[in-house]
Parts: sequence; C-alpha cells; structure tokens
Amino acid sequence: MRTLLLYGDSNTHGTKPVTALGQSARYGREERWAGRLARFLPEWEVIAEGLPGRTTVHDDPVEGAHRNGLSVLPALLESHRPVDVVLVMLGTNDLKERFSVNAGDIALSLERLVRVILASGTGPEGAAPGVLLVSPPSITEVGCLAGMFAGGAAKSHALAAEVAAAAARAGVPFFDAGQVVTVSPVDGIHYGPEANPALASAFAATIKQHFP
Repeated sequence: MRTLLLYGDSNTHGTKPVTALGQSARYGREERWAGRLARFLPEWEVIAEGLPGRTTVHDDPVEGAHRNGLSVLPALLESHRPVDVVLVMLGTNDLKERFSVNAGDIALSLERLVRVILASGTGPEGAAPGVLLVSPPSITEVGCLAGMFAGGAAKSHALAAEVAAAAARAGVPFFDAGQVVTVSPVDGIHYGPEANPALASAFAATIKQHFP
C-alpha cells in the first residue's frame, strides 16, 4: 500500500465556514474531502495533515510560529516515511494582510516546500516522494474574515498562474483547485459542503493520472 500525505491548512483539516472569529466547526471524518479521497483510493493510505492557519514559510505573529509550514515539514515527512506522494495545498493564509506578500512570493514559498520534499529522502527506499502542487481557489473578502484578508482577493486571482510556473520549475505536476471548487460566500475562505465530493473526485483522478 502506498502512502499519500495531504499537506495543507484549514481546508485540508475540514474547517467549516465561520460567521464569527473564534469559531472552529469541522466537517465529519466521512464528509471531509480527505476522507472521501481515501475511499476513492483504497490502495493508498491517505494521511491528512491539515492545520488551520498554516502558512507556507511564515511564522505567524498573531496565531503562533507553529503555523509555519516550512519548519514542521521535515518532521512530518520523517514521521510518516516512507511517503510515496505529498499533495501540497497551501497559500491561502499567506494572503492575510499581516504577511504583505504577493502571489509571486507565495508561489516561490510553495516551490521551496516542494524542493524540501524532493530533497528529503523520505520516499520508498530513501527516494524522493512524488509531489502534486495545488493552487487553492481564489478568495473573497466577505464576512468576519474580510479585514484579516484585506487586499488578498486581488492577489489570489494571480495565484494559480504563479503556482503553475513554480510547479514547472520544480518539475512536479500542478492542479488548480479553483477549476473545481469555489470558496463559501459565508466567509470567503473556507469551502462549503458541496466542495468535499468535488475535490475528492478531482484529486483521485489526478493522483491516478500522475502516479499510476
């Protein structure tokens, strides 16, 4: 059985759209796209490593340094080795106003994560794991999270092209989640329930295509 590691943020964790700061409701295990993906891929062990607030490479001065996706990545790869494939879907939290980074910088940060994975030696027999680099869907500035992500919506529209270029530079396959799902109109960041089956189906097909 091969291992697929899903490395992401609240939208990999399965966080529901929120109407007030501090809320933290989560879709049930069987409802989340990660759980559905596991059922589409019975020959794989699917491990979801989704942390709400996780960034690509940034320590978060408000929500904590443990949100930094780069610093914890080597330990997670080691703890789950051998890892055949890592699906990376991050970048949404980098759009928060506090980080002041553009779409190109977010893509470069994702490329850095990819290169860490490829150099990790945590694949089967010490080889490099495969990587699927995913661009998250564009966000909207609505609801209780609008202020936190002020200016992020415009940046997010440029993200897919930048991440696709990063994937090409790193030599790994790319997937644009924005072609499959959109963010919830409730908070503009998280996914509604209809996104779970859509993402699971699309990711399953993509994994089978690139990692037969």
